[in-house]
Amino acid sequence: MFPDFNLYSTPLLVLVSQGIILSFLLLGKAMKMTNRSYLLLAMLLLITCYHRTTYTIGFMGWYDTFRNSKINYYLISLALATGPLIYLYIRSCVDKNSKFNKKDLLHFIPVLVYVLWNIYIYIYDSQQAGFDDTFNGVLKESLGFKYWTTVTTIHTIQLALYLFLSFRMYSKYRTSLIHHFSNTYKYELKWLRNFLYLFSFLFIYDVLQSITDGFILDLHWTEEWWFQFFSILVVIYLGVKGYFTSTESLPDLSMDLEETNSLEKSRFQNLDKTHYLEELESLKLLMSSEQLFLDPSLSLRSLSQRSGHPPSQLSKIINIAAGQNFNDFVNQYRVELVKERISSPDTAHLSILAIALDAGFNSKATFNRVFKKLAGSSPSSFRK
Repeated sequence: MFPDFNLYSTPLLVLVSQGIILSFLLLGKAMKMTNRSYLLLAMLLLITCYHRTTYTIGFMGWYDTFRNSKINYYLISLALATGPLIYLYIRSCVDKNSKFNKKDLLHFIPVLVYVLWNIYIYIYDSQQAGFDDTFNGVLKESLGFKYWTTVTTIHTIQLALYLFLSFRMYSKYRTSLIHHFSNTYKYELKWLRNFLYLFSFLFIYDVLQSITDGFILDLHWTEEWWFQFFSILVVIYLGVKGYFTSTESLPDLSMDLEETNSLEKSRFQNLDKTHYLEELESLKLLMSSEQLFLDPSLSLRSLSQRSGHPPSQLSKIINIAAGQNFNDFVNQYRVELVKERISSPDTAHLSILAIALDAGFNSKATFNRVFKKLAGSSPSSFRK
């Protein structure tokens, strides 16, 4: 009998409803702020909720109660759109210069073809005699379900590719930060890392479940329920976190990712440093005499203005002559100042964090990580 509110259907019904509400809240925020990142996230979460609908009504007894229902025709899978949406969302967050253009529509050709194919199946079957008395028409049975495994395989390969591209883009963004900012904490977007981790978890879980069900043992529908439950929990987390996490303050990096990668490689290559040594000494003198490193917001662009070197030239001086990235170059001055102050009896009454903040660091987590990297020990151990 429908609806059957049981241990399996009720949690999904409640959580899916919450997920849909969060998706529409994100849509409202996207329209209000004209921000496509919120729009892409809303679409991704809405599709994920939409896919859970099939299982929710199934656990509520729909398929047993309405034997001639055409629900399989109406609930068309949009899974082929999830990979592109994940990729485009990450891009919209880490690359402020990117714009959605006609070429981006090519990402959605597979899902469009699949939707049109399902519409054709419905139109064909609906014109056949006895269609109203059956659950699935002749074409749905012969072609719709026959090629479902093929569609699932394509989706798996596609999603794996888009997750890889998204991780690579996020990694390049994180790398570019250390060439532009002395404090990267507020720009690191660890929430995006969690976003990718969670979708990767669902991807791996789904693949392992499919392999188990197809080649090892037949899973009961109650065992497959857990994937649906975890999926909607992910939607709730991403919906809340995505709604309250702003990407508006992200930097507009003047140096593209390819140039950043080139600079990163130059640190480990045996390049001619003599051409930049004089400029490096002048830069070091400027940093020490004016203590520019005390500014927590010191960036490549602001140091460029103070030193008179263009940003690209300044990057080469630091990366090639000093053999460091911008982040390490500035933070070594801060670390040395912290080491000097925590070793002095005059600052024994001050906490290490207070000294670190006064030296130009802007977060405890960043300070501890940087100090251990550059000093070789934790701040507390050094003080002892």
